[in-house]
Amino acid sequence: MFVYLSKTLPLLVYPVGLVTILILAALLTARRPRMQRVLLLLALGVLFIAGNRWVADGLQRSLEWRYLPLNEIPKAEAIVLLGGGTQTAAYPRTTVELNSAGDRVLYAAHLYRQGKADHILVSGGSIDWLAPTSTPAQDMASLLEELLVPKNAIWLESTSRNTYENAANSRRILEPLGIQRIILVTSAAHMPRSVALFEHQGFEVIPAPTDFRITQSGWDQMTSTSLLVQLLNLFPSADNLSQTTGALKEYIGMFIYRLRGWL
Repeated sequence: MFVYLSKTLPLLVYPVGLVTILILAALLTARRPRMQRVLLLLALGVLFIAGNRWVADGLQRSLEWRYLPLNEIPKAEAIVLLGGGTQTAAYPRTTVELNSAGDRVLYAAHLYRQGKADHILVSGGSIDWLAPTSTPAQDMASLLEELLVPKNAIWLESTSRNTYENAANSRRILEPLGIQRIILVTSAAHMPRSVALFEHQGFEVIPAPTDFRITQSGWDQMTSTSLLVQLLNLFPSADNLSQTTGALKEYIGMFIYRLRGWL
């Protein structure tokens, strides 16, 4: 039940869901023009705040830049690769595909080929009501094999449905093997929550973030004195709304996980 609610309830407070609720409420208050105007202005305000680049990039940067890439990643006993970067093979897809977070899989294979660890634990299960044909762990494993990672170097953890379960279930596999020091591979924005969860499980974590959306050059461009650039930065866009939503997902996740004592 918790997993179901954690996937659905936040939709109501994410920008698009919140704007939708405010507009619906405005439609229901047609006989109260003043209240209706207030609700519509609130909806417009949420859209402009959540949809402008300053807010979107600022929130994303506040997560991504907490763990910047190390100059040299030390060796560890295992690489742990978290799911979320693949699309399962389902018609009309003929093979497993990478999505926008697919850098995770590529980077884990890169670290393995560099000899940073002898095994990669791929962690990611499926939620029953989404009716998947395979799990993210299975999909990542098949892609890693195509990237020349030997099958016997890949361990599967295919039952976790969220990041907390990624950490807890990984411990159940790695602890009996005496593995404590891991290289953790996930998207940069997801790394703060992931590191905290894995450290809470007793791991020594070496963060190996990837999938950065905010670069130094892009951030520097934000301070451009061009009036046109600043106006474009303030105007809402679908990409900015998506980025703000992703960042809010992480912050809401950290808040709820702390309430449950998982962090």
